Amino acid sequence: MPAAVRLDRLDVRLRRATQRLRASAIPITQCAVAAGLAWFVAHDLIGHQRPFFAPIAAVISLGVSLGNRLRRVVELVLGVSLGVLVGDLLISAIGSGAWQIVLVVGLAMAIAVFADGATLLVAQAASSAVLVATLLPPGQQGGIDRCVDALIGGAVGVLVVAVLPTDPVGPVRRQARALLDELATVLDLIADALRNRDSGAAAPALERARASQPLIDELRAALRAGQEVTAVSPLFRRRRRVLGRFAELAERADYAMRNARVLGRRVYVALENDEPVTPELPDLLGELSSAVRALTDQLGREGDRERAREPVLDVVRHSSELSDEWTGGPSEQVIVAQLRSIALDLLQATGMTRAEAREAMRHQPQP
Repeated sequence: MPAAVRLDRLDVRLRRATQRLRASAIPITQCAVAAGLAWFVAHDLIGHQRPFFAPIAAVISLGVSLGNRLRRVVELVLGVSLGVLVGDLLISAIGSGAWQIVLVVGLAMAIAVFADGATLLVAQAASSAVLVATLLPPGQQGGIDRCVDALIGGAVGVLVVAVLPTDPVGPVRRQARALLDELATVLDLIADALRNRDSGAAAPALERARASQPLIDELRAALRAGQEVTAVSPLFRRRRRVLGRFAELAERADYAMRNARVLGRRVYVALENDEPVTPELPDLLGELSSAVRALTDQLGREGDRERAREPVLDVVRHSSELSDEWTGGPSEQVIVAQLRSIALDLLQATGMTRAEAREAMRHQPQP
């Protein structure tokens, strides 16, 4: 491999690594500060000798990725308390060793599963039991102190989020952009397959649409994390309205992608059965893809979503103008119906109610 190519690849990797580090700078800072602060509170202010559960709890309650943090704090404290309780009671009576660890961990996890079943609670109960069984001499007291340390760590984690919050909107906007870009790409692939009468190209487009669920899940997770930040941080309370608009967009984009799956399936069937399709229909699908990209371009400009409505209404208008040319075949009817359904979803994603969107589509000029 030429040296220039190797240097280019190395440069690309370094840029990507730098971007990842820059994007994670605040979460990393949160974890580091929370760990140190939790130890300081538990050790220097409260007076616990070895409060290792405090920084552990702080880091786990934060995590590098955001999520349902407040629920995680509760699960964390309950898991630590359960693991410490089981470990203290059993290890003080039966000692420490391999079979004792098997018994302690198994019992702690079984109780956690029976009580709640949350993944973090079960895992934390097991890890806490292991720490008690391996690091602490048999008969040593302090279970209550370790529960307090876990509570301190969780509370410090929430406090750090409030004082050093991450941007609640940025990750949501990035995930929304990724989802809409994927929707536009799927529509382009379907349009190309229909234009070229290629069922072999329609199948991958359909599979790509079906594989889009992780993008929807990631967007919803980012929304939950952003809403959590605005709930605990006074600095970002005003961003709740923005997140509310993105929540509506997420729902509409989800519906639009579902309709795109039905559309892709029907295009595949039409091509497999060699059904006639109006020649202008692929261009109309391409126009719908451009309307999705117009909506994507407005994501970073608060208050400008209305500008994305006109391209969508153009699609509706052009579909009405072509109504006399439809072949009337069963597949084409479904394709047109799904196209208009996606247009309805997109209009609602710009902030219109369903009634307003239907009214706007109904009053487009007829041929």
